[in-house]
Amino acid sequence: MHLLHAADIEKSFGDRHVLRGATLTIGPGDRVGLVGVNGSGKSTLLRILSGKMPQDHGRLDRVGTQGLLEQIPDLPGQTVQESLDEAVGWHARLLADYHAALDRQDLGAAATLQERLDREGWSVAHKVAGMMQRLGTPPGDARLERLSGGEKRRIALARVLLEQPDLLMLDEPTNHLDADTCEWLEGLLASWRGGVLLVTHDRYLLESVATRIVEIEDGETVAYEGSYTDYLISRAERQARLEKAEDKRLALIEQEAAWAARSPAARSTKQKARLLRLDALRDQRALLRRSDFDLELKPTSTRSGPLLEARGLKMGFGGRTLMRGLDLVLRPGERLGILGPNGAGKSTLLRILAGELQPQAGELVRAPRLSAAVLDQHRTGLDLDQTVWEAAGDGNDHVFVNDKPVHVASFLERFQFPREIFDQKCRALSGGERARLLLARLVLHGANLLLLDEPTNDLDLMTLRILESALLEYEGAAVVVTHDRAFLDRVCTGVLAFEGEGQVVAYASRQQHTAALKAREAAAAAAAPAPAPAATRAASSERNKKLSYKERQEFEALPARIEALEGELERLHTQLSDPSLYEGGGEQAIEVSRRAEALPAEIEALYERWAELEERAG
Repeated sequence: MHLLHAADIEKSFGDRHVLRGATLTIGPGDRVGLVGVNGSGKSTLLRILSGKMPQDHGRLDRVGTQGLLEQIPDLPGQTVQESLDEAVGWHARLLADYHAALDRQDLGAAATLQERLDREGWSVAHKVAGMMQRLGTPPGDARLERLSGGEKRRIALARVLLEQPDLLMLDEPTNHLDADTCEWLEGLLASWRGGVLLVTHDRYLLESVATRIVEIEDGETVAYEGSYTDYLISRAERQARLEKAEDKRLALIEQEAAWAARSPAARSTKQKARLLRLDALRDQRALLRRSDFDLELKPTSTRSGPLLEARGLKMGFGGRTLMRGLDLVLRPGERLGILGPNGAGKSTLLRILAGELQPQAGELVRAPRLSAAVLDQHRTGLDLDQTVWEAAGDGNDHVFVNDKPVHVASFLERFQFPREIFDQKCRALSGGERARLLLARLVLHGANLLLLDEPTNDLDLMTLRILESALLEYEGAAVVVTHDRAFLDRVCTGVLAFEGEGQVVAYASRQQHTAALKAREAAAAAAAPAPAPAATRAASSERNKKLSYKERQEFEALPARIEALEGELERLHTQLSDPSLYEGGGEQAIEVSRRAEALPAEIEALYERWAELEERAG
């Protein structure tokens, strides 16, 4: 059984053929990583497979439900809560189907639906709340139109996970997620009960989750069994075989063309067959040879002393302190990674170091002739109304690389931009293509301090490896905000971690930071006293002095009421599992079922009341 089967999918945009014959089959339990260079058609293929975009040619069969996370999501509803509640509409429909089965006394269907409700839960409010907390979404009453792109993407990810589709299709799901949340998502996807189709630059995620890698290469799909590491090995072996076959084809064309030039005009049948073979060789599609481009980041000047010193930096907004007493020294050759949850102040620190923001306290000392280059996560360094040609050369036909003139066409081709998009507006580029164009501009303008905010977002895996290599050879200093764990581990010589309450702590590596967090959590758990019984808490006169007499009585009685209702719910579920309940027309089953459905909301309301009274008592 398959969840999706796509055969010979083709898609063009104008004269640009993106997909030439993509084929893909996904079944339950399959976890497929979809890879390819920026602009190869990964996002286009996802939209076609999900039904969001029609294909030009090819066959597409889908079974069950599909959920798609797009890079630029379109969220329904006016608020965060409305959008997330819409995502769990399947649960309301499940309850309605269950009641409809009971009403028409279809006991077999009712029993089947009840089993699923027992498995999924009779209420999903706690699942929505847990997903919001886990992904760090804005509060439920936040208006969608006021949210940032990153916040909308986290809501979109929450939505598609709450939908629980049979086939989950995710386009760069780790963008705008911190490292801890990436690890949580990794575990969730590895155990997803349905199928998963994943586009991501996160190599740790691919290695942990994917059981098959499918690469889009020159508009076609090539499948590799195994993990991401297995893919790298198999791909290198396949490329070597293809290049050998291509060299042989070109040599044969050259040989046969030379024979055709020497042969007399009169052709025998055998000669004509040989000429037809020459035509067939020429008509074969040439092998697309993709070589790594050069990304040589040259500092504008070299010096041995510190490039930048921060002393006692303090910064905050709206009464919230992001950093306090931060000291920092950046020297040539240092590459500092910045860690912390979303909203902790990482991007704010980059803006302070760039001189875009003034700290509330402290000072920055910059070396003479310090030249900083900024790559922000919104990719604002491009004029979107310029063409790719204009953006690369600032309107000139030549650029200077290492003081040598290079034609803009050659420069763009070096960065894997095909000639057919030279006249395309920058606003039409994909996120990865914009990032690659900005990296090309960094090569031209140079700097001895790089400030990179989420530089790995939307980059394809080849460009990511090239950027890593360039930073490792870079003689200036770099400060990098990124959630990409593999990138941090390979590139950074140290990390700064935002740990809340204005604390920013330096560590030698991401692993040292992770170990320190786990050690603190273990120590806190060991030192925490066992929670006192609810009756003891309620009896404390010190804690209850803020409650009225009636409220104290209510507070003390709540644990017993909750326990009684939870016991009743458990008994009702036991009754619903007994086939004898459905005998004699099933009227009793309907009554028991309705009571079982109502109880979770009643219990949840009592818990909320208990929490409210407990807070006031404290």
